[in-house]
Amino acid sequence: MRIDTFALERMQSTYENEVDFNLSESGVHPLTLGELADDTASREALLAEALRYTQSNGTAPLRDEIAALYDGAGRDHVQVTNGGSEANYIATWNLVEPGDEVVMMVPNYMQTWGVARAFGAAVREWPLAHDGSRWTIDAAALDRLVSPRTKLIVVCNPNNPTGARFEAPDLDRIAAAAARHGSWILSDEIYRGAERDGRETPTMWGRHDRVIVTSGLSKAYGLPGLRIGWIVAPPPLAAALWSYHDYTTIAPGALSDALARRALEPARRSRILERTRSILNRNFPLIAAWLDAHRGLFTYTPPDAGAIVYVRYHHPINSTELVTRLRTEKGVLIVPGDHFGMDGHLRIGFGEEPQYLRAALERAAQGIADCGLRSADSLRNAEPRNADSLRNADSLRNAEPRNADSLSIAAGTPNARSADNPQSPITPHSAIPESAINPQSATRNPQ
Repeated sequence: MRIDTFALERMQSTYENEVDFNLSESGVHPLTLGELADDTASREALLAEALRYTQSNGTAPLRDEIAALYDGAGRDHVQVTNGGSEANYIATWNLVEPGDEVVMMVPNYMQTWGVARAFGAAVREWPLAHDGSRWTIDAAALDRLVSPRTKLIVVCNPNNPTGARFEAPDLDRIAAAAARHGSWILSDEIYRGAERDGRETPTMWGRHDRVIVTSGLSKAYGLPGLRIGWIVAPPPLAAALWSYHDYTTIAPGALSDALARRALEPARRSRILERTRSILNRNFPLIAAWLDAHRGLFTYTPPDAGAIVYVRYHHPINSTELVTRLRTEKGVLIVPGDHFGMDGHLRIGFGEEPQYLRAALERAAQGIADCGLRSADSLRNAEPRNADSLRNADSLRNAEPRNADSLSIAAGTPNARSADNPQSPITPHSAIPESAINPQSATRNPQ
């Protein structure tokens, strides 16, 4: 089986531990083991844990804790995986057959895009819309895309890379479209719980009888090193996915299962999510001020959730070229819009410690200046570059895409269009410059 290079993960895996500053990460600064096992009893219990094969679909207590997050679910609805990525993989593997159609919200985390194509599906992109102040779903466009051939509708809520949160009425419209054709919904909810305003994103669970929710501890919980993810699905499907798990990683690690049970205890879960929100609300003003200081160069919509801001820049340089120069010349790693099929954009993470974030942004500013990205004279006195200011800025009325057609990011498909030019093809993921994904094709210059 041939599979497209997963450009985002290949870049991160290759460079994130080599650069001076990693702003490609979309989660918050991780908890330490000592912070999670923070009393004598829990540490003794951890040291006494046998390093065995644990229950391969997750221990019953862990599945009970996960099920409690979804109304009406029980332990038989839950399959524990090694990270949310494995959850997405085995769900797609189970459902998608050659010739199926998969309708996928875009922009998005592109794992399911690559996996579904490898399994022989035709992926039909369902672009988000932007109304001048926020990213929204286009229900009418979804209705046009979904057909009797649609096996799976893929959503990400809160969304990666935009940080947008979609509300219950939006989810109901998606569920109704799926129900009309008997389609499954795969709802990636890995950022749920990482909302800046503390109001938890509605789940897709319970809105249709063919819903699969994937999530995990990596993003909202600040525990990516545990590699604990999960699937919540109807029990017959959950049982089938357990058998697919036998072909991948078999079981979660015993220590990870034990620590995940601790993290999901209700009181501790609340404290962990409060910590995440405090990091987001402490750090977002830092990156917002940095973006606003580059007036005329950047536009952005403040994220509802996640430690990411999706930024459009106003300069002709290709996003992968820009990111490669920032990495090789300044030691800063940022995600190019090319990795979401949207050139002219950057995804910047802001979940690290403030001192680290400030130093990283200062270094990035030096790199941006070196690349010739400076505010145009005609925009020198423009309003701050957040979404609210776009509504009345006549000179920037096109600063964010205004319709679904201009947002198509069908990487590698005939109808792909860029955000800046709806008539120009998006760079296919397979055509992303090799320096963005291959460590042998570019060398970082140490600072």
